[in-house]
Amino acid sequence: MRRRLTVGAALAAAALLATMPGTGAGAAAADSPALGTGYGVHDGQVPLTTTKTAAAYLLQDPTRGNTATVNGRTNAVLTDADNIWGNSLPSNIQSAGVDAQFAAVSTWDYFKYAFNRLGVRNDGKGIRSVVHYGNHYANVFWSDACGCINYGDGSDNAHPLTALDIGAHEIAHGVTSATAGLGYSGEAGALNEGTSDIFATMVEFSADIPADVPDYLIGEKADLNGNGTPLRYMDRPSRDGASPDYWSTSVPNLDPHLGSGIANHFFFLLAEGSGPRVVNGNSYNSPTADGSVLTGIGRGTAAAIWYRALTVYLTAGANYHTARTATLNAARDLYGAGSSQYTAVAAAWTGVNVTGRA
Repeated sequence: MRRRLTVGAALAAAALLATMPGTGAGAAAADSPALGTGYGVHDGQVPLTTTKTAAAYLLQDPTRGNTATVNGRTNAVLTDADNIWGNSLPSNIQSAGVDAQFAAVSTWDYFKYAFNRLGVRNDGKGIRSVVHYGNHYANVFWSDACGCINYGDGSDNAHPLTALDIGAHEIAHGVTSATAGLGYSGEAGALNEGTSDIFATMVEFSADIPADVPDYLIGEKADLNGNGTPLRYMDRPSRDGASPDYWSTSVPNLDPHLGSGIANHFFFLLAEGSGPRVVNGNSYNSPTADGSVLTGIGRGTAAAIWYRALTVYLTAGANYHTARTATLNAARDLYGAGSSQYTAVAAAWTGVNVTGRA
């Protein structure tokens, strides 16, 4: 799993770039990759691979399918003179761009190194991010039409919604669209949203940056609730006051963002287990519907099972009971029908009241 770029790794990367054609001292002014530094609103200082042209640096990564970030006010790729981007203040137009670009490349890296998937559609094409989208726009969305993610700056135009897990969540919607094609209503919609939360969490753990310590909380950095609380909690979804912890016949009628709690809770139980625990300084206490005590199999293994279910078994009209079958099939494929992983998948679904039949 790819981790954040340390100072030593950054120096090694710079040395590697210096040996590439067109990147060393005295090289011709051809477009080439360059190692820059960004200061994001939510991410703080992060490394960025950019494109050096004869005139400027572009916030475009040629090593990741030309993943690029665009200023929504001009519809142009962000540029810079010295390859030092933003200053962590929302008033600096580049700062939100740093967050967006880092979310995109972190998501690219996660899917590449975890699943050998190159880009949203696995076609090697990079991710396009649009920052400063709209006016007083307090939302973020993925568009299949343009293959891009669009970030608003909040209702006051001063709080860009460019948090790492939010970006990864939206980009993962593109992966879902390109694979299972899950719908966006009922339980299929809930699974769609849950899939994005699961992979957003995995990207956050993979990126592992100090300014956004990995957790099982969704959207906590953006503070969309206005009181410092996250949008969703994976260990016990009902902590948000509206999402269910367990499946019931009312789940198909919920908004997908609420119904996703079943998938999120299942994933937490499968990855971490039930009961109280502390992960990276955050306290969790995940219950089970049947009172069972579960031991987690690790988030990497849990994510591998979910990814195979998504890309091989889930279909557009899936529900939680067909998702149970899909993940059991995935666990069987990856680890064997008699494996501890297979048994853990069945137990985690029982833990959220999804059994063999509706």
